[in-house]
Amino acid sequence: MWPALCLLAAAIGASAQAGAPASALETTVAAVDRGDFLGAEAAIEAALSQPGLAAAQRQALLFERERMRRIRLDFTLDRAAALAQLRRSIPDLREAEFDAWDQAGLVERMDIDGEPRYFKRAVSNLFRLSPEAAARRAPPVRPFSEGPYERLHPHHAEVLAAAGGGATSVAPRRLRVTQSLVVDADAVPAGETIRAWIPYPRAIAGQQEDIRLLGSVPAGGQVAPESALQRTAYLERTAVAGEPTPFSVSYELTVYGRHFAIDPQHVQPTPGDPALAPYLAEQPPHIVFTPALREFSARVVGDETHPYRIAQKLFAAVDDIPWAGAREYSTISNISDHALHAGHADCGQQTLLLMALLRLNGIPARWQSGWVYSDDAVGYDNMHDWGWLYLAPYGWVPMDVTTGRLDSDDPALRWFYLGGLDAYRIAFNDDYSRDFVPAKHHFRSETVDSQRGEAEWRRGNLYFDQWDYRFEWQLLPAGNEATKAGGDNINTTVGETRG
Repeated sequence: MWPALCLLAAAIGASAQAGAPASALETTVAAVDRGDFLGAEAAIEAALSQPGLAAAQRQALLFERERMRRIRLDFTLDRAAALAQLRRSIPDLREAEFDAWDQAGLVERMDIDGEPRYFKRAVSNLFRLSPEAAARRAPPVRPFSEGPYERLHPHHAEVLAAAGGGATSVAPRRLRVTQSLVVDADAVPAGETIRAWIPYPRAIAGQQEDIRLLGSVPAGGQVAPESALQRTAYLERTAVAGEPTPFSVSYELTVYGRHFAIDPQHVQPTPGDPALAPYLAEQPPHIVFTPALREFSARVVGDETHPYRIAQKLFAAVDDIPWAGAREYSTISNISDHALHAGHADCGQQTLLLMALLRLNGIPARWQSGWVYSDDAVGYDNMHDWGWLYLAPYGWVPMDVTTGRLDSDDPALRWFYLGGLDAYRIAFNDDYSRDFVPAKHHFRSETVDSQRGEAEWRRGNLYFDQWDYRFEWQLLPAGNEATKAGGDNINTTVGETRG
C-alpha cells in the first residue's frame, strides 16, 4: 500500500467508510474547496465533539482547519490591492478591463465566505496567461524567468549524439551542492529544539551516482536510508534568543543525461506484471479517475490504441496547458483535477495530471522531483517536478511535460522529454506524499513534494512564512571528484518558485 502521509488522502479514504465522522470529513473538504470557511469550521467543530472519533479522522479534520489558514496566506489580496498592484504595470488600467480578465478566470481568485480574495501571484500570472494584458505593460518590461533547457539548447543535441551508440546514460555532470534551511529568529522560544529535514538525493543507477556527503551544519546530520522515496538529511538544533537558526547539508554527485531511443513499432502493450499494478492505480487524493478526467482523456485519445501514440497525445495535451505560478500544494484537495480545470498549471500539477491520464489509459506512470540548474552565465536554478512512464519493452523511461515539446523539426529533439532528460537536474523524490525518516510529528508544510525542506518543534510545524531556504551549487570540472567543500563560482538561489 501507499503510505498515507498526506492527511487529505486520509480524509478521502475515511470518507469512503460509513458513519457520521466520515461524512463530516467529506463535507468539510468540499466546503473548504468552495471557500465556505464558516461552514467548514462549523462542520469541524461538530465532528470534533463527537465521542469516539478516530485519531486519523481527528487529524484530518484539524488539517482542514490548517488548510484554511494556509489558503488565506496564499490569497492575500482584496480587489483594491489587486487593482493597485496591476496598475503598477498598467497605469491606465480601467476597472472594466480588470473585471473582464477576472470574469475570464485570468486573475486567480477564491471567494472566501463571500469575499473575493486574489492569489498573491495573480498579477504576475496574468501576464503569462493573457497576451493582451502582457502587451499593456509599461516599460521597462522584464522578461519572464525561464530555464535554458526549456527551449532547444546544444545540450539536447549533445545527449542525442552521445546516445547514438545505444547508451541511455550519457553526458555526465559532477556537481557540488549546499542546501540550507534558516529558521527565523524567535520563531520558537529560546532553548527549544528545532527539528529540520533537508532534501537529499538517492543513488539511481544511470541517473545520479557517486553521492558523497561532505558535511552538515550542525555536524552529525542523519541521512535517511536509500529506501526512503522522499529522502532527507535530518538535523536538530537549539534555538537562541534573537538569532536565526541555520541548518545545511553539503554533498557531491554525478548526474547523467538520459535518452531512450523509442521506436514506436517496437512498443508493446503493458505486461500484466503485479509490480506495475500500483503505477496503474488511482492514488487519492491527487490521482483520481474522475468523470471529468475520463471525458478529457476520451477527447484527447480518441480511437488510438497504441501505447506510445497515446502517451504522445496526452503529453501534448498537458503540455498545452499554460504555465503559471501555483498556490501551495497542501491547499489543493486534488491536484490533477485542479490542473484540469484551473486554466493553468505548474510543473507538479501538470505531472500529476499526466500521470493520472496515463494510468487511466493503462500506461504505468510514477513521480520524480527535485531541483534543476544550468551551467550558463546566468546560473539559473529552480525547483522542478517531472515523472517516468513504462513502455514495454523499454521499461521505465523519463518524461518532463512542463519542459515539453521542443521547437524542432527533428522528432528526436522535438520529443526529447518524452523518453529523455537533460543532465541538469537532481532528483530528491521518487514518489510524492511519502513519510520521512525519521518521521515528522506535526503536519508538513509541503504535504506532496519535498524540495525546500521541513521544520518543526515540539508544539507544531514551522510553516514557510517562518523560515527561508537556500540552494547553492557549483559544477565541477569533468573528472573532478574532490570532496573539499567551497570553491569559486558558487550559484545561490534563495526562496525561488517552483518550475
